[in-house]
Amino acid sequence: MKKYLFNIFLVVFALMSLTSCSDYLDKEVDLTLSDEEIFSNYDNTNGFLANIYTYLPDAFHGYTDGQYLAASRDCMTDNATSFWSVHRYNTIQSDGYDATNHYFAEQYWENDLKGIRASNQFLEKARVSVVGNSAKSNDDNHLYNRWMAEARFLRAMLHFDLASWFGAIPIEDHVLTNAEASTMTRTPAADAYKWIADECDSIINSGALPFRYSDENSNWGHINGAAVYALKSRALLYRASPLNNTSNNGDWWTEAAQAALDFISVNAKSSNPYKLYTTASNDPSQNYYQCFVSTPHLNNEFILSRSEWSTYDIELFLSPCGYSGNVNSVGRTNPTENLVASYETINGLPIDKDPTYNAQKPYENRDPRLNQTIFHHGMYWGDSNNDEYRMIDVSEPDGSDYQELHGGTTTGYYEKKFCNNMSFKNPTTYTHACPIFRYAEILLNAAEALNECGRTSEAYTYVNQVRARVGMPGYSNMTQPQFRERIHNERRVELAFEDHRFFDVRRWKLFTDNVSAAAEKSKPIYDQVYNLYSTHVTINDGKTVYTIKNNSVHPQLGIVLPKSYLFPIPNEEYKKDNALGQNSGWELSPSAASSVK
Repeated sequence: MKKYLFNIFLVVFALMSLTSCSDYLDKEVDLTLSDEEIFSNYDNTNGFLANIYTYLPDAFHGYTDGQYLAASRDCMTDNATSFWSVHRYNTIQSDGYDATNHYFAEQYWENDLKGIRASNQFLEKARVSVVGNSAKSNDDNHLYNRWMAEARFLRAMLHFDLASWFGAIPIEDHVLTNAEASTMTRTPAADAYKWIADECDSIINSGALPFRYSDENSNWGHINGAAVYALKSRALLYRASPLNNTSNNGDWWTEAAQAALDFISVNAKSSNPYKLYTTASNDPSQNYYQCFVSTPHLNNEFILSRSEWSTYDIELFLSPCGYSGNVNSVGRTNPTENLVASYETINGLPIDKDPTYNAQKPYENRDPRLNQTIFHHGMYWGDSNNDEYRMIDVSEPDGSDYQELHGGTTTGYYEKKFCNNMSFKNPTTYTHACPIFRYAEILLNAAEALNECGRTSEAYTYVNQVRARVGMPGYSNMTQPQFRERIHNERRVELAFEDHRFFDVRRWKLFTDNVSAAAEKSKPIYDQVYNLYSTHVTINDGKTVYTIKNNSVHPQLGIVLPKSYLFPIPNEEYKKDNALGQNSGWELSPSAASSVK
């Protein structure tokens, strides 16, 4: 076994306790063992597969690093920014990296390729004689086939993650020899996404994975058939999008639409279908928020999550900075006014198109997801049992929730999604999970793809289901371009802080060569992608005044085209294998490229 190809690190989280609701993801195996020692033993084989799961993308991973990463990755987008100056996200917003020192490029390239190589090792080394493959009436039916399908999915998922960050990627469908590893070439992103979709088809057609497990409590964390359908849907959607579909091939949109519809069709026939989460009373003012805090385990909307976290660190890093006691909040994720402005009025209209909207009462009569996603001035929050319930005050300069030494907001907002109403005097841990796939995304995938392939009248029903969950009026009678704008907006508000915005704005090519930060200032704030805005709250003679200004820390995104569409291939990898090439705009001068980091 070539250790540089298969050196896998079991993730140890310093700030959080990682738990799962089955013991599967708690399995460990000594990865210094030889292939024979691992794959001749059932428990070691199982442990090796479990370790591959640690490479799955996780939107919560940053919270394991309180100094440099403890915020939403939406802080790399127009959705949010961070007051904390050392956050690595800030350098993405300001275009502060090159190919020699791009932290995220190095991390994601290394992580995904290690996981892919471990998946290939499992697929080639796991033994049916050790795992067993007998027919059983429970979820362990033909277990070897099932494990192989899980590993094949993990390989496809990690290729997808790699393509999302880097575009063209090397496709590794077998264990590479030393010579192959040193001469890898890259497959164009569109072809890579099609390869991923074809892998999903092969897994589905094998019948090795149930759509859902009959005992999900014991099998929590395992890949099921629904996750395979979901990956195919997203891969084909990305393939069909403008960034990768340069000729606007309509057939690609048709394939993407069909992939989402296939999920919906198979799901409808399931004895336990996925569905949009609602509270017991179906309360539109709580349905969305409670989806992410009350039932992260066995949530019928969550198709796949990387892990569950038992922690209160997410509460510390998200809550407005003025809450304190035995622990203190620092509020490191600051949603922008751009995002806040994208929430429609309760009448289903953009705020600049609804005459009832009052800019000095900005949070009244808005899409209920606004109050369920974002903390804003005047909102009441805090544990009433410990006398912590009060109004959030982000007024400048002395508001209790504006800014402190270790945190605060530069935008006037904090992230509420995923944040439990914890007592800071008597803190307790909560179970957190961030979905990789959830059912609302599938519905939005279907709506987007159907609209793009000219079937707009069919698309309304899917996006309207998502809107109905929070009591928003449905869409109808729009042109294709009009509905495209609303679908883009719906994805933004529905999928906020789930690692979608970074990829969505790029695959849609919202950054274009013929639009600049200065030119877009005439557009509504929710339509601007270069300029970042904040709401400044002041109290004048007892009257609250809201003023919108460019953000003081990041007034504009540092977008340079075409480089900002993709991350660079890490220079050290390029130096080892020039055949990889470099993404456009990230090329280095000969002296810089040859320098040692």
